[in-house]
Amino acid sequence: MNNLYVGSEIGQLRRVLVHRPKRALTHLTPSNCHDLLFDDVLAVERAGEEHDVFTATLSEQNVEVLFLTDLLSETLQVSEAKDWLLSHQVSEYRLGQTFASDVRCYLRDLPNIELAKILTGGLSYAEMPVQSSSMMQGLHQPIDFILEPLPNHLFTRDTSCWVYGGVSINPMAKTARQRETNHLRAIYRWHPTFAQQGFIKYLGDKEIQYDNSTIEGGDVLVIGKGAVLIGMSERTTPQGVEHLASQLFKHSQAKQVIAMELPKHRSCMHLDTVMTHMREDTFSIYPEVMRSDIQCWKLTGDESGKVNVKQENSFVHAIEKALGIGQINLITTGGDNFNAEREQWNDANNVLTVKPGVVIGYQSNTYTNEKYDKAGITVLPIPGDELGRGRGGARCMSCPIERDGI
Repeated sequence: MNNLYVGSEIGQLRRVLVHRPKRALTHLTPSNCHDLLFDDVLAVERAGEEHDVFTATLSEQNVEVLFLTDLLSETLQVSEAKDWLLSHQVSEYRLGQTFASDVRCYLRDLPNIELAKILTGGLSYAEMPVQSSSMMQGLHQPIDFILEPLPNHLFTRDTSCWVYGGVSINPMAKTARQRETNHLRAIYRWHPTFAQQGFIKYLGDKEIQYDNSTIEGGDVLVIGKGAVLIGMSERTTPQGVEHLASQLFKHSQAKQVIAMELPKHRSCMHLDTVMTHMREDTFSIYPEVMRSDIQCWKLTGDESGKVNVKQENSFVHAIEKALGIGQINLITTGGDNFNAEREQWNDANNVLTVKPGVVIGYQSNTYTNEKYDKAGITVLPIPGDELGRGRGGARCMSCPIERDGI
């Protein structure tokens, strides 16, 4: 069980971390969904059923599926982990000394699985059965949150990402997602699957204020052969890229990082919403964004952690050189301009490769899936009418923790 290593985007996927949300989605309403980074409310049961098809498809491909709620619940069995999580997620700076103490006492006595569901799914004032002497309850409405739900935990790709022999526990850009990172910190530190494994933690395991150095896993593509492709998007900054690159070089885990500038808007929130790797020589791209003139840099370094930066003429040539391929094949989003924009918005480019040339994607993206099929890529279709409304596809909903290289 100690093969914590992700050597590529396309090698055989062996183990993956996912999150099947329920409680967080029941807390999602038209008045709060935008603050929680969702464009709409989801039909809770149907979203769960779609997620079940996704995980069943992974299992059929011989991928071991780990569930975040289970890992978190098992981590909470370790008393040190429970104390650490409660002190971080229910801090007195968040809720005031008296109320934080009362909320922690209430939560500490719950069964671990219930506590895990509240930590990921939120707790409203109406759901808090204990009366506190603090001012907080009297100053809030029943529908206000003591702990905001974390519906974006659905997208396990972003909170932490495994790159070769280590993991980056990511400093997240948006306040609505920052508490997610503590759950992964606790799991990787105390859960028996991870606790004694001796893997590298590049970022996020220390009490550091990362300030502007944010990074999210949807922007990080481990393309293999010692290369990592990172998009600088709405959520991932050049400072974050430089810090991760420095750690990769310091631990001799990567030879180069290729960094690309992306537009800073929601339709291409992360690199993997406009580009994914499907076979060693084949990528899916959304051409409106992945234009040949986007700025691109190559970062290299050594065990001193110093990073050298050199501007590249073209991201395509940079990838071809990194992978030692004469010419990469780019499959563009399908249909006319209207179809392509709609399918990109519905994550046609955000597919999860389970082995070379075999990907999981939303069945509704018919034009793009047809192009994949013609290019010899097998699409394993999953329903995404509800899940897709969170603006994430199969790659977003998966955090590989064990995958072969190329």
